[in-house]
Amino acid sequence: MPTYVATPKSVTSRWHVIDADGQVLGRVASHAARLLQGKHKATYTPFIDTGDHVVIINAAKIKLTGRKEDQKIYRRHSGYAGGLREERAKVVRERQPVRMMEEAVRGMLPKSKLGDAMFRKAKVYAGATHPHQAQQPTQFEVA
Repeated sequence: MPTYVATPKSVTSRWHVIDADGQVLGRVASHAARLLQGKHKATYTPFIDTGDHVVIINAAKIKLTGRKEDQKIYRRHSGYAGGLREERAKVVRERQPVRMMEEAVRGMLPKSKLGDAMFRKAKVYAGATHPHQAQQPTQFEVA
């Protein structure tokens, strides 16, 4: 019996909504990354984008365990000499609450063109509303 290999034409993509209110950052991010990669499907193929679209709402209400709120550091570099910028998680949550979730999900995806394509299907919103009702997304429960 030959091994099944998905093709880009045969892939069907669904939409999922994850409510991050009161959930732990890493747990939500790992579930989202799994959905984006398509690992929850029987038709998963490592070199084809078989994943679904994921909408994460209430990203501003995400929880960090332990003392990560004060100790976790987010770094970015401008590309110029001395251009390293560092911020604590508490400051990032106040300024850009979506960035914490986006970086966590992006870090769990492949570091390639395929990973970039998967990440483009992730939509993160700080509040409880999102403009993707027309796609009829299903609620995904994070256990």
